[in-house]
Amino acid sequence: MIIRNVSLDIVCGYTSKLPDTGRPEIAFAGKSNVGKSSLINALMNRKALARTSSQPGKTQTINFYNINDAIYLVDLPGYGFARTSAAEKQKWGVMIERYLHTSGNLKAVFLLVDIRHAPNANDHQMYEWIVKNGYQPIIIATKLDKLKRSQVPKALKTLREGLSLPENTLLIPFSAETKQGREEIWQQIDTLTGQTEEGE
Repeated sequence: MIIRNVSLDIVCGYTSKLPDTGRPEIAFAGKSNVGKSSLINALMNRKALARTSSQPGKTQTINFYNINDAIYLVDLPGYGFARTSAAEKQKWGVMIERYLHTSGNLKAVFLLVDIRHAPNANDHQMYEWIVKNGYQPIIIATKLDKLKRSQVPKALKTLREGLSLPENTLLIPFSAETKQGREEIWQQIDTLTGQTEEGE
């Protein structure tokens, strides 16, 4: 997709009513500090529309990014490492589950995991949560540039085995630094949302 215009259209907190955007939505989930905001910025060709931070748990709302008035990229709150209370985390969990369960426009969920580490309990829980809500997530292995090329096949195998992924699950290595994987992710988004290159 050629990016003509992007904007942060809608921000939903715990008590917000989830919007009916009327457009296809692609959601991004992942533990705190896995690089979700960096990925979304890379996809949108923007440096700082999605706020990045070295402090885990920066995204505490569901953020809807409007792309070309055609689709929405939806940034879900990070889970796991955020410095916040158990009660707050519970609210985030309810908010995410409500979105996954009730959105009529959601076409797919991308689950981000750090390519350098085996999946932890939070990754497992999120993966199972997404599947339970009727979606087979596409896995994005972030921080690809932190590994040597020779280390990548073993790391991807560890992720597949660690999450017990079905054989046909798509696993895309990605680097926000080099943008490797960006085009493959966009190809998936275009296919899932019915976008074509006609007129672009």
